[in-house]
Amino acid sequence: MSKPRYRRRKEDRPREITEAAYQAFAEKGYAATRVEEVAKRAGVSKGLMYLYFKTKEDLFKAVIRRVVVPRVDSLMTQSAKTDLSAEEFLRGPFTAFLKKLPGSPVSVVVRLMVSEGWRYPELVEFYWDNVISRGLESVRGLVERGIAVGEFSRSPVSEHPQLFIAPAIMAVLWKLVFDAHPLDSDRLIDTQIELLLGQLKSEA
Repeated sequence: MSKPRYRRRKEDRPREITEAAYQAFAEKGYAATRVEEVAKRAGVSKGLMYLYFKTKEDLFKAVIRRVVVPRVDSLMTQSAKTDLSAEEFLRGPFTAFLKKLPGSPVSVVVRLMVSEGWRYPELVEFYWDNVISRGLESVRGLVERGIAVGEFSRSPVSEHPQLFIAPAIMAVLWKLVFDAHPLDSDRLIDTQIELLLGQLKSEA
């Protein structure tokens, strides 16, 4: 038996509020978005929204948890359970993950971090703790796994996992700033991964 309509509606409220917040942040930016507007978009009163999210900062953190964190979680789970070699995983699932980022909802969050993060260090730190640091740790773990079994050699590349995510970040920023001059982001990502793997394998 399905749940009564009002029960389903109540359970859906946090998701609906978060989606409304994402749309508002995407259109107006973080600073210009007002809590009242988010409540109106979500079809709830301001007072009711505060029962779920106490501050605008909480709303933005909820957007990060909904839009970005599940993607990182999925990648980390795949990386931990895969039977692929480190090279195969980096060429396959990891590269596919990077290619999905430009133009995705994640790019909106990245734009907000770049344009307004300097004014809100708490949100930047939250993004670092829940997204960037975990993504870098996943890449570092893959490279170390490859070194341990002799696939890769230790080199400056192995010390800088940021190099693996750099082309995706560049592609996101390029699209935001130079959208009138299209970039083949898939080819850019493929090229960077090939260069990095070539360096890691050169001495192995």
